[in-house]
Amino acid sequence: MNEEKAAILVEALPYIKKFRGKTFVIKYGGSIMRNEEAKKAFIEDVVLLKLVGIHLIIIHGGGPNISSMLDQLGLESRFVDGLRVTDQKAVEVVEMVLSGSVNKEIAADLCRHGITALGISGRDGNLIQAQKKYLYKGNEKIDIGYVGEVKDVNKKLLLDLLEKEQLPVISPVGCDEEGHIYNINADYVASAIGSVLEAEKLILLTDIEGIYKDINDPESFISSATISEVRGYIETGVIKGGMIPKAECCIEAIEKGAKNVHLIDGRKEHSLLLEIFTNAGIGTMIRGEEM
Repeated sequence: MNEEKAAILVEALPYIKKFRGKTFVIKYGGSIMRNEEAKKAFIEDVVLLKLVGIHLIIIHGGGPNISSMLDQLGLESRFVDGLRVTDQKAVEVVEMVLSGSVNKEIAADLCRHGITALGISGRDGNLIQAQKKYLYKGNEKIDIGYVGEVKDVNKKLLLDLLEKEQLPVISPVGCDEEGHIYNINADYVASAIGSVLEAEKLILLTDIEGIYKDINDPESFISSATISEVRGYIETGVIKGGMIPKAECCIEAIEKGAKNVHLIDGRKEHSLLLEIFTNAGIGTMIRGEEM
């Protein structure tokens, strides 16, 4: 057993050396937060990554928490193409849950391990400048309320925090020039931040294992793919449904500056460490084109 543990550490060593001083942007999904064991393992993984010298930024979701609070307040949860229709009352609840509750809980969990984590909203320091997002179905333009998309990111603020060895924990809420508050999909916030910082890795923790050529065939799992291959998977229907916007988000992140994107199953304990520090990995890595 001791020899096995030593072998694991030896396998991790070159990756620790390679990634020390690099920046990872991690999206931590709301569905994973409900699994206490996975949540505990995630915090431990982040602490270890930070202690070996990797610069980290966490962007979190919180959809189940928002839905629960809306139910308690007697407000309806409605979705169009996976996006929450967000009226004035709902966006106030979104900000209260994400920025006031979920955000501070994650930061506090990290701080208990001796990490200097700073829980902030995308509104703080004008971190995330947003603009209103519309959905289009054919010629129909659909207004889904206070749902936004990232217009700009305050890169200097993030670099200043990382330079001071802070670990930013960011809730995906932004505002526009008129001060309107918007709920923004956490995947897209993570993608925008990963791009602007030219992060070594953008890691999307999801509730799926990664990409399969055939979801019913475990042997068809795709451990690595280029962005052109991922486009092909979308066009041929290998990637479909709710995975399409996530895959498109990965492609955009790499095209705009991120080095690699990883889709990994956050429900599996210590999935972060297994993906980053082992030869086999555990999820799907999407990379730029081969030179």
